Amino acid sequence: MKITRQKHAKKILTLYRYSFRFREPYQVLLDGTFCQAALKNKIQIKEQLPKYLMGEVQLCTTNCVLKELESLGKELYGAKLIAQRFQVRSCSHFKNPVGGSACLLSMTADNNPHHYFIATQDQELAAKIKKKAGVPLMFIIQNTIVLDKPSQKSVAAVQSGQTSQIIPEHQKQNIEHLKDEQELSKAPERRGKKRKRVSGPNPLSCLKKKNKPAAPPATSASEQAKRKRRRKRSKAAGTEALKAS
Repeated sequence: MKITRQKHAKKILTLYRYSFRFREPYQVLLDGTFCQAALKNKIQIKEQLPKYLMGEVQLCTTNCVLKELESLGKELYGAKLIAQRFQVRSCSHFKNPVGGSACLLSMTADNNPHHYFIATQDQELAAKIKKKAGVPLMFIIQNTIVLDKPSQKSVAAVQSGQTSQIIPEHQKQNIEHLKDEQELSKAPERRGKKRKRVSGPNPLSCLKKKNKPAAPPATSASEQAKRKRRRKRSKAAGTEALKAS
């Protein structure tokens, strides 16, 4: 597990501990989508979650989640077997079960008094959880369990003093840092025109030009005729010398 991921989780957990009274053992409510993703990515939830959160963890679910997985048949049979190993928390839908997402959302009502973490892959449920203050959200990305950054509601509640605990100075700095990260993630990317760099002269153009060798002077026709006559005379003289010998 990468150290950077643990540092990121530790910073977020510190906020929830100081501001929303989260304590070990951390209670993590899991739904069927999270169990199915863990099965698909071969993640050992019981082993990896305590290491990631750096503390004791209680994995739990609800009757509604188990009923939903049972109704979906063989496709989610493996996820149902995983969820059955967890502690079952009592919900208000024992007689009339509801969907897993609706049940988990109701478990965090009234400012999440039992300090539940919500572990889900359901995007709609995650969006609703982010509208609540003091509810940590977990999901799986690329074979890795991830603790999401505190929602804007959580950061706003801390800054406005709605939380019941006194926040140390070093924790206030972490909150400001988390707020800055959220604002940067929302800010649109600036796409300006690239400035043209002032380029110097082409180095090849600075080289001295090489002087071309001068062409030999052209000979006239009369000079060529004289040269031929000289060659003929020298040949004739040579032949006469041979005959005389």
